[in-house]
Amino acid sequence: MSIRRIEVGPRMSQAVIHGNTVYLAGQVGGPGKSVTEQTKDVLASIDRLLKEAGSDKSKLLQAIIWLDDMKDFGEMNAVWDAWVDPANTPARATGEAKLATPEYKVEIIITAAI
Repeated sequence: MSIRRIEVGPRMSQAVIHGNTVYLAGQVGGPGKSVTEQTKDVLASIDRLLKEAGSDKSKLLQAIIWLDDMKDFGEMNAVWDAWVDPANTPARATGEAKLATPEYKVEIIITAAI
């Protein structure tokens, strides 16, 4: 079975397609922006990468969301809930973690079908 990579870099690819599944790298928004703005940035990146892979948000299988502070859970969820396809919600987990830099507030990792 072939493997296709999208936006390949020296450390990682932004998406990897194997069979009928696409795996996205953790997506982050603009550093220093609000949780709302970063979440919108992240979801726009996810939409763009899924489209390039031949998928879309109706085919999400799993979402893993990392917040730098769980106090932002409601703010992130307000953006997520407006974006996600309510008829095709993925399995999802959200946790708190120290992200790559303090300017990042949210990171989302997606697995989707093609």
